[in-house]
Amino acid sequence: MATLHLGQILSFDGSPFEDGHDAAWHERHGGLVEDGGKILALGPAEAMRAAHPFAGIVDHGEGLILPGFVDAHAHYPQTGMIASWGKRLIDWLNHYTFPEEMRFADPAYAHEIAGRYLDLLLAHGTTSVCSYCTIHPGSVDALFEAAEARGMRVFAGKTCMDRDTAPEGLRDSAQSAYDDSKALLARWHGKGRASYVITPRFSPTSTVAQLEALGALWAEHPDCLMQTHLSEQTDEIAWVKSLYPQARDYLDTYESYGLLRPGGLFGHAIHLEPRERGRLRETGAALVHCPTSNTFIGSGLFDMDGLTKEGQIVGLATDTGGGSSFSMLRTMAAAYEIAQLRHRPLHASELLWLATQGSARALRVADRIGNLAPGMEADFIVLDLASTPAIAQRSARAEDIWEALFPTIMMGDDRAIVETRVAGKRL
Repeated sequence: MATLHLGQILSFDGSPFEDGHDAAWHERHGGLVEDGGKILALGPAEAMRAAHPFAGIVDHGEGLILPGFVDAHAHYPQTGMIASWGKRLIDWLNHYTFPEEMRFADPAYAHEIAGRYLDLLLAHGTTSVCSYCTIHPGSVDALFEAAEARGMRVFAGKTCMDRDTAPEGLRDSAQSAYDDSKALLARWHGKGRASYVITPRFSPTSTVAQLEALGALWAEHPDCLMQTHLSEQTDEIAWVKSLYPQARDYLDTYESYGLLRPGGLFGHAIHLEPRERGRLRETGAALVHCPTSNTFIGSGLFDMDGLTKEGQIVGLATDTGGGSSFSMLRTMAAAYEIAQLRHRPLHASELLWLATQGSARALRVADRIGNLAPGMEADFIVLDLASTPAIAQRSARAEDIWEALFPTIMMGDDRAIVETRVAGKRL
């Protein structure tokens, strides 16, 4: 049976980076019709009532109906050690991340964390995520099984590491990386709302043989995505150059082995060289901005203005647990703060677009999630624009929807999320 959701509605009909802040549609008294997990129609409330007289009605009052947030880069196995003190990237990985990831050899632990992680996302209004798992195939099964139980569209893959720069308990081999990834891909890719992602962690923890094997697997399955890390910290870049002295730059350690083309997701991408920027744009690969992680680990300031003006594809992500929050609201706030430090304040429309359509575009599913439009999957949230007294007193003075939304972006948390709906179902 169709359901008519009443409330304020905000959707995009273009990119605010390309088409300006008016590339959106806001209806103060709107209606969204959902049936069978898909959006049938949206428009003014009275028009929707008239067109769908037999639909059940859910009235969200003053709530703002938005597309569910899309997190384009995360590490669900790091849920338990989020917000761990100090350290630079490499020390932080060795001290906190790798010991935690070793625990995922236990399938029961993997299932416990996978369920906890997805429930935390839903509480914060995130309906889709692209996550790294661990080297253990069971960690991939655990996340996809938890997502299937909740009906979520999730992207994930086995993290591959075979170089002795990774600890012994977290190393596979070039062959096992290929074999395990291929088997998991066959088991999960395209099953329901699951999408498999080929996942070399980053070139410092993979041998040439492993990168070649994963490049070959991607060539065999070009409809998959590939995710990895790129140019997060300057000492990391120096490390890569010492391990790959023949490479032209960091990106070349992927490009030379078949790991650069459309569908590539490169997390962080802060300290890029001109050749790298040119090749990323030419190939149509995507960059994923992880602002809370970049500040928390002290990595640097992403060049949002320069990269978007170049025509790069950019998504937004929490990067938990390098990032310090599960919330895409907090992530948008951090993206704003970083852009301010680069003297280019991001508009509320740009921030929201990055967290929805931008990330969906990076994941190559912008025709299915990340927006509200007929035919799209009915993943949406209801946002309270007065969730705390501080937010309420500021939004009460707003002169348009963007001014009303911005205080929630900057100060909001899970209290602002009134409902999260996945394929139309309230979770």
